[in-house]
Amino acid sequence: MKLALTIVYIVVCLGLIATVLLQSGRSAGLSGAIAGGAQTLFGKKKGMDDLLGRISTGLAITFMILAIVLTILAR
Repeated sequence: MKLALTIVYIVVCLGLIATVLLQSGRSAGLSGAIAGGAQTLFGKKKGMDDLLGRISTGLAITFMILAIVLTILAR
């Protein structure tokens, strides 16, 4: 059981790293610096960035839960 959870934990870690690195920065270039406030104000968001944000949120929550479970099982 502990080995299976550790393998899932490693896969989640790698997935979280990949999704965070694939996301574009908050201010990508000069256009982000000028129009960034307006895009945030009016709720404009790119489709792929939105999807990667949701995936990384889910993976981060899974990461935290698995870290707690593995810490409890290590005792």
